[in-house]
Amino acid sequence: MMNGQSKEEKRFNQKKLENQQNKKLVFKRAEQFIQEYRTKELDFVNMKQRRRLGKSASATTTPKSTLIFIIRIRSTNNAMHSKAKKILHRLRLTRVFSGVFVKANEGLMDMLRMVEPFVTYGYPNLKSVKELVFKKGFLNINKQSVPLTDNNIIEQELGKHGVLCIEDIVHEIASAGPHFKDVTSVLWPFKLNRPEGGLQGKKKPFKDGGDAGNREDSINDLINMMN
Repeated sequence: MMNGQSKEEKRFNQKKLENQQNKKLVFKRAEQFIQEYRTKELDFVNMKQRRRLGKSASATTTPKSTLIFIIRIRSTNNAMHSKAKKILHRLRLTRVFSGVFVKANEGLMDMLRMVEPFVTYGYPNLKSVKELVFKKGFLNINKQSVPLTDNNIIEQELGKHGVLCIEDIVHEIASAGPHFKDVTSVLWPFKLNRPEGGLQGKKKPFKDGGDAGNREDSINDLINMMN
């Protein structure tokens, strides 16, 4: 009986200890979830504020160019609001240091304001467009990356739009032509190199000495560093 009682007590004490440890773990995880939730909520509030401020200042923030190049500069984390993640995926910016050409419009500028801390963007010149397409351009054919080295493949994919060669792709993008969307939709997002020395002050807008947001013509300097 004494041995049986000792085992019962041992099991009881072990169970008690496990319960205490589980309570600590649950409490710790609850704290983490609360912190994560608060951070997401703060990100959502900041996102709404950027959107509201952007709309109120729309008269002074009209894009200076139809053509915009966007670069993602921050990674996804659990603190990012789901709406920001969806916008980045919609823009096809699923990786850090990936870039895409887009046409400026009110809807796009609204999206950029909402994800501003995670991207930088500006107005690429012809030189930047040409170098990006020639050096880092790939077609997405059946989810396979195909380099822009064969004009026959380009003609097969885009010939119905009058785009027959790599020079036509450059022209259609640089001029934001009528088949801009047809061309850019079959190009993979451009995989850029990490700029030498990295980026500083990512969370601050470019105009305040950081990296994020609209850098207008200065985007060409960054493209040159990352190409």
